[in-house]
Amino acid sequence: MIELFSANTPNGWKISIMLEEIAYEYKVTKVDLSKEEQFKPEFVKISPFGKIPVIVDHDDNKSVFESGAILMYLANKSGKFYDQKDRLLVNQWLMAQMGTVGPMIGQHHQFHHYNPGKSEFGEERYFKITRRIYGELDARLKESKFLAGPEYTIADIATWPWMARHEWHDIGLKNYKNLSRWYLEIAEREAVFKGYSFMDGDAKIPKP
Repeated sequence: MIELFSANTPNGWKISIMLEEIAYEYKVTKVDLSKEEQFKPEFVKISPFGKIPVIVDHDDNKSVFESGAILMYLANKSGKFYDQKDRLLVNQWLMAQMGTVGPMIGQHHQFHHYNPGKSEFGEERYFKITRRIYGELDARLKESKFLAGPEYTIADIATWPWMARHEWHDIGLKNYKNLSRWYLEIAEREAVFKGYSFMDGDAKIPKP
């Protein structure tokens, strides 16, 4: 059984979606970020940087931190969404999410959504970067059904949750035809709906 230590965030959704996709039994232990529970000594033992999500695989007595590493671990364990023949391309798009999509859009959230008016430079910088990311993803999805090719993979599972906060971005997902097509197709997966609402049963996936 997998224990998921998490919160209701894009990085948290990655892992709940993956667990639903592979149909593994799991339980959720909520980490209250507003109370800084992620910095408690017992949590830092399994997540050295005090970040969610983390999983503990009680069957194998292993803990795994960092969402990209968790996706790779679960993909290898289940044999799903990470075919060997496509692995080099999957790894590149997964790392693009980990190194660019998540961190840059996360900064856009901080300046534009949580702290508007505090830094004009920060707001403009990360708005422009996020808009560029939308365009780059749209360009990729014009030539490919999914990010790493014709098949749905952990690269899509990692990236989709950040687009699921498009209402915060004020960029207009509907203006990006290929990105919207990809977003809606993934949103229709039962496992994605369940994973998205893993902490809020009433949560509804926002439309473009």
